[in-house]
Amino acid sequence: MTSTSAELVQIGELAIRLGITTRTIRYYEEIGLMGPSERLGGGARLYSRNDILRLKFILKMKDLGLSLKEMQELSRNFDTHNQDFSTITPQLLEMLDLHINKVDEKISRLASLRKDIVDYRARIQGILAEQSAGKTT
Repeated sequence: MTSTSAELVQIGELAIRLGITTRTIRYYEEIGLMGPSERLGGGARLYSRNDILRLKFILKMKDLGLSLKEMQELSRNFDTHNQDFSTITPQLLEMLDLHINKVDEKISRLASLRKDIVDYRARIQGILAEQSAGKTT
């Protein structure tokens, strides 16, 4: 890299900025989601603007529900230096469509569960009301 030290961020500061642990960042490096970081003489990890953008992208994909395997697939196609999204965009859209369908299915199941719980609650209230009415007569 041809970064100046003013553009580089140490791992601890980066973790704090993004609300994650340093272990998470190291793990993403270990599994190949991020390239190797620059190192200071003492071995401290340093991250460039492009590294930070890539990490933010990884975290966004995680928030969207993509698996580590799916992120690794995208990572192979994602080049922050090239900024050519023509290869990643169709694949990303396909993955996002799959996740949208999964979310829709979960919403449907949760709506059904909610209805069952509301119905069950109403039956319990009915039983309690009957018992209360029986005691007062």
